[in-house]
Amino acid sequence: MSRESPRADRTDVDPIEFLERAVRIETDERVDELRDLVRTTLDARGVDVRTDAAGNLVATRGPDAESTAGQTDRDAPHVVFNTHVDTVSPHVPPEWGPDGDRLCGRGACDAGGSLAAMLAAFLATEPATGRLTLALTPDEEVYSTGAHALVERSESPLDDADAVIVGEPTGLDVCTAAPGRFEGTIELAGEHAHAAQPDAGCNAVDALAEALVAIRSFDDRDDVPGGHPQLGDPTLTPTVVRGGETTNQVPADARLTVDRRPVPPESLDSFEAALLDHLDATVPPSVEVSFSPTDRPTPFFESWATDPSDPIVESLADASGGDVRPFGAATEASYFAPHAPTVVFGPGSLADDEGPVAHADREYVPVQEVRSAVSALSRTVEAFFRDRQ
Repeated sequence: MSRESPRADRTDVDPIEFLERAVRIETDERVDELRDLVRTTLDARGVDVRTDAAGNLVATRGPDAESTAGQTDRDAPHVVFNTHVDTVSPHVPPEWGPDGDRLCGRGACDAGGSLAAMLAAFLATEPATGRLTLALTPDEEVYSTGAHALVERSESPLDDADAVIVGEPTGLDVCTAAPGRFEGTIELAGEHAHAAQPDAGCNAVDALAEALVAIRSFDDRDDVPGGHPQLGDPTLTPTVVRGGETTNQVPADARLTVDRRPVPPESLDSFEAALLDHLDATVPPSVEVSFSPTDRPTPFFESWATDPSDPIVESLADASGGDVRPFGAATEASYFAPHAPTVVFGPGSLADDEGPVAHADREYVPVQEVRSAVSALSRTVEAFFRDRQ
């Protein structure tokens, strides 16, 4: 189907005007000003807005948003729009592309375009039944403390969600799966000795050779299942290496940081156990091997996948005209997918034929894609609720 723009009378918020204002705001260190802009926009239209201790902004619409007793009707159909309001550094002020068909600037596509489209669709959609929740999270680009708190808090909007749409730049494709991301450090422990008598010690740096062999062969093990039907094969990449203290001493310690992009059903615990077993079988027994996940205040992103035939996938793909495919990066959808069928969707792209777009100095979002996203989101929610009446 064609990617049409929404009718002008369906919303009193112009997503492009809002987006241009949003991109002017620096959100690489603080998100207060942008969050206040969203709050003011919703307050002016009579929408109740709440901000929790983690900085999440949550608003809900629909006749079943609150029962007469003041408690949410958890039997009503419920869709959640989520995206993040922070960006990476440095701030890049907005400017229009040469033809006026794209808005450039930091956050234009990651994820200001999704924010503008979701806000406009949220206000344009008036469900006859059920609830539509807009949940905006801070800190996605660092530790995702907002999204994790949103899921973990009592009476989380994710508790009874029937579908979650996460706003990220997908070029209006509907993404039903994404790899996760784990990170940790392999530590090799040997024994110091004088470099003039290397055999008297145990060289941990020398054992890095076997550790690298183990990393390259990790996913070739006989007990590893085939690639995931949507995501393909996982990857394991060495990224940082450190070792040795003095140039005339056999090093007793070496450390190798690795980046793991898992696919279902691998968890951090299962990865750690399998990696240690494989290293023990490869690294010389005279070298002690350990693995420590990188310390962080929130869980790493697990991989996730939603059935491509799920109603939310089919409704959104029909409304947007986009392809159904995996997403190429780890996202906060990882936290939401265990609670409800989850998809990633939004205007803009991570990269184009010329190179990187998101997080790059040339970051931009096509204006028409933002308007089309508003239409697709509104039509999807209306269809989703209508089918459950």
